[in-house]
Order: sequence, then C-alpha cells, then structure tokens
Amino acid sequence: MALLEVQNLRVEFPTRRGTLVAVDDISFEIAQGEVLGVVGESGAGKSMTGSAIIGLLEPPGRIAGGEIRLEGDRIDNLPYERMRRIRGAKIGAIFQDPLTSLNPLYTIGQQLVETIVTHTDMTESEARSRAIELLSDVGIPAPERRFDSFPHEFSGGMRQRVVIALALCVNPRLIVADEPTTALDVSIQAQIIALLKRLCREHGTAVMLITHDMGVIAETADRVAVMYAGRIVEVGAVRDVVKHARHPYTDGLMGSIPLVGHDVERLTQIEGAMPRLTEIPAGCAFNPRCPKVLDRCRSQRPELMATDGETQAACWLYARETADG
Repeated sequence: MALLEVQNLRVEFPTRRGTLVAVDDISFEIAQGEVLGVVGESGAGKSMTGSAIIGLLEPPGRIAGGEIRLEGDRIDNLPYERMRRIRGAKIGAIFQDPLTSLNPLYTIGQQLVETIVTHTDMTESEARSRAIELLSDVGIPAPERRFDSFPHEFSGGMRQRVVIALALCVNPRLIVADEPTTALDVSIQAQIIALLKRLCREHGTAVMLITHDMGVIAETADRVAVMYAGRIVEVGAVRDVVKHARHPYTDGLMGSIPLVGHDVERLTQIEGAMPRLTEIPAGCAFNPRCPKVLDRCRSQRPELMATDGETQAACWLYARETADG
C-alpha cells in the first residue's frame, strides 16, 4: 500500500467572476522511503498541491473534490485541530524561505523543543537531547552551542538545515518540501539535496519534492510528476523522464537545461507562457505552445496514457500511435 494516495484532487478558488481551478483532477501515489519530484513552471499548481496535502490552503482556496489518504486514512476532510496534530506528527514541511518557518523571537533550541514536546511524550530535558542530536544529524557544527542561537545568527543554508531538523523532529512519515533549495547557492543546494536523500534512506521517510529545477529533480527524486496548468502531464521514473521525455512540455523543460561538455548556440525555448487560471484553453492546456499540436488537442483534453516507454503522458500523440499500431 502506498504511504500517500492522492485521488482526483481538485482545488478551487471562488471569485466574483467565477470559480478558478488551480489543481484539476490529479492523482498520484508516494511509497514509503520514496522521493517524488513535482516539477513545472510557476503557476503549474505544484505548491497548491503541497498545501492541500498538509492542510494549509489559504482561504478562499478549498479542496473541491477528490481524496487525500495517508497510510490509508483520509486526511483531506479532517477538522483543523486534528489536521494540525497530523501535520506535526506524521507530515513535516520544508518551505522555500527558512525565515518564514522560524520564529525570530525564539532560539533554535526553544523552537525544536516546543515541537518535540507538543507531539511526543518526551520531557523537556529529553526533548533537548533529541534536538541537539537532530542539529548534529543535519550538519550544524557545535550543536550544543548553536542550540541557544537565534535564527538571524545562522546563514541561509544553516537556517534551512534547522528547518529540516524541525520537519524531522518526531520522525514524520511524509515530508512535503516546497522549493527547499531555491534560495540557496549551488554548493549549499548540493549539501541540502544530499542531506534529504540520506535522511530518507535512514528514516524511511517519503518526500514530495516540489521544485521548478529539473536538475534538482534528476539528482534527488526516484520518480517525477510534471505539472502544467493544474494537471499532471507526465509521470514516471526520473531516469526515463530525464533521458526520454515523452510529453512535448517535458521535452521543452529538459531542452532548457545546459549540458556540461556540450557547446550549443541556443538552449531550447518553450514559446509563450503558462496560461492564467482565467484563460486556460480548451482541450490540452499546452496546445497553444506545443510544437507537435494536433487538431484534437484544441478540443479534447487528454488523460494520462501509456507511452512507447515506461512513463505515462497526457498527450494525444500516444493515442494516435496506439490507433495506428
């Protein structure tokens, strides 16, 4: 059984001009100890999906359809207080800017101890020992001394390590990591990626890694789901998607990454921009930008279907191949 199951999730924003659909009928699973990368441009619905899973959708956003199950139990319809307890104990969160996750008025140690005491039966002294152990695990030097430091006394990379320690406080089953390396320089990014992979391996924690950086996905994830305009357009093992992208959008994303040792005049460019929620076209949402567009792409919306490889893609190219074959 999958650790996390998302089935036909739909997230809506009611407005005066009508209802905007930010996440449109998506389904996926994450197994224990697996890293699922969720990638796409800004506005694709990645962060909205993560917020729905951890119960932190900003009003008036709401889950309008579908189910979210953690270890078989449905969590999308729970009262706020019950969801808050699950969010601390079973689901951890790592956000893009560590400063928004840390209270500037409290020391790092106070914040770790409070989280541990709230969600476990540990005493304060036991929680302090656990917190120092966590700081050491995530690579904070001299953790006993830094325990009493405030967030502003840490660098960006060190703050993100503290946030990871907070997320791991009570050994959650799932971590939702939303752009955890975007605000960091490249060398620190590599350290944080290596840290996440090691912690998953050692603790059996599942990770939903949300990012727009295909390089981070290639380095970290086991499987990848590519999102566009609120829908999953391709999903499969990372090696298959990176080397043999099937959906034209994924192909464009991969072509925009410079390869070491390859001299090219220009990188591949996807013409146009992601549609606004008020302007999502009929049929396949990618059709105005797609270099391989077919007539039916403009009127019929494709579901995920098997391709000629190991991945699934929401693209009529593969329905045509099947029909021709």
